[in-house]
Amino acid sequence: MVPPAPEFKPPTLVINPGIKSPMKIKLEYGRQGLDVELPDKNVVQTLAYREADPLADPQATLRQVLESPNGSPSLGELAQGKQQACILICDVTRPVPNPLILGEVLKDLERAGMTPDQILILIATGLHRPNVGDELREMVGDEIYDRYRIENHDGQDMDAHVHLGESPNGVPIWIDRRYVEADLKITTGLIEPHFMAGFSGGRKLICPGIAGIDTIRAWHSPRFLEHPKAASGFLDGNPVHFENTWIAERTGCDFIVNVVIDAQRRPLKFVAGHMISAFEEGVEFVSDLVTDTVPYEVDVVVTSSAGYPLDTTFYQSVKGMVGAAAIVKPGGTIVIAASMSEGIGSPEFQEIFDDHPSLDQFLDHILNRNYFKMDQWQLEELAKARKKAQIKVVTEGLKPETIQRLYVDSSPTVESAVAECLSEYGSEASIAVIPKGPYVMAAVAPDNTPDLKP
Repeated sequence: MVPPAPEFKPPTLVINPGIKSPMKIKLEYGRQGLDVELPDKNVVQTLAYREADPLADPQATLRQVLESPNGSPSLGELAQGKQQACILICDVTRPVPNPLILGEVLKDLERAGMTPDQILILIATGLHRPNVGDELREMVGDEIYDRYRIENHDGQDMDAHVHLGESPNGVPIWIDRRYVEADLKITTGLIEPHFMAGFSGGRKLICPGIAGIDTIRAWHSPRFLEHPKAASGFLDGNPVHFENTWIAERTGCDFIVNVVIDAQRRPLKFVAGHMISAFEEGVEFVSDLVTDTVPYEVDVVVTSSAGYPLDTTFYQSVKGMVGAAAIVKPGGTIVIAASMSEGIGSPEFQEIFDDHPSLDQFLDHILNRNYFKMDQWQLEELAKARKKAQIKVVTEGLKPETIQRLYVDSSPTVESAVAECLSEYGSEASIAVIPKGPYVMAAVAPDNTPDLKP
């Protein structure tokens, strides 16, 4: 087994004395961020969200959206006469403003005559760990935590799921019984770029959010993930998006409430209503907001995994590595800083590294043999980034010797990693920086990559 993560002090800032005119940049890292200095002359572009004003009164805007939803009657109308409501929320890995969203949704349900004992808030964990205790209280706020029933989905408990047949492409559909049997089905969530499904939000709360392991195994299989459009920003032609949309429609969803947030995690837009039309409204808004470009592929990309809660494990941090791969030269280097405060990931994910001494052997097993282990899809995505570039990881959460076993390299600081790259590629090597990691959809300027847009 890969050893568990020990406790370490944050990386010490080391500046290369030969670098002149340093550029100071703060990367999203853990809860506090990580200040780094980079050689100004080498930095081609710092990629970020486009300028957008946060909502002046998020609660009032959300209330307006709930009362005039996209493609659906209002939530209050839908709730009339219903006996059991199930509300899906994201797990701790998504910074959704749950107290705000749930607060307004719950008001509508109670105004329609529903009582707290008729309402279940179900955490769409997929195959992630459960959220409990103080962590859960922080996620939903004191009032909701104390007043409502909140439970976690368990994707490995197949007895807790209902079989709803198969998708057109043969994915078995197993969905959490508590949601299926509710007569009012509501999903909430965050719309942002997603490195497999194009964008998160909408249908994704159902699949994989409350799907059983057999469904997730098939949906995350190489026959879908190896498709060239199973990538960030792509919906049209993306088989991952097609499958989970079909599965979500088969399961049923009466109403969604999704949010778009800015780099400071302030609400920029709420969408609500029909699962597809409201989701597409949000995607249209977020696509322009989060896309930023470089004029050409660069030698080095310095990035993050967007800080807490997305960088708590190596597993989650893979998203930052994959996002950066879009703009790095073949043979270049991705330098990623992520806290990995909870270590590598699930026990099953850790076992994959013990089973395979190399990425090539892992890929051979999943593509050509009957090998399966939970969470292998994240390593399959890592392989796409590693196929294009070296990856250097800066973290306080894992020992260097542990990082080296994860098919990537360890560096004590971002500055030392960049200095190594300049030594390898030359003093004029180009650098791009993505402080917010996978929250920004990085791309080479369209003039240089035709047909880039989703």
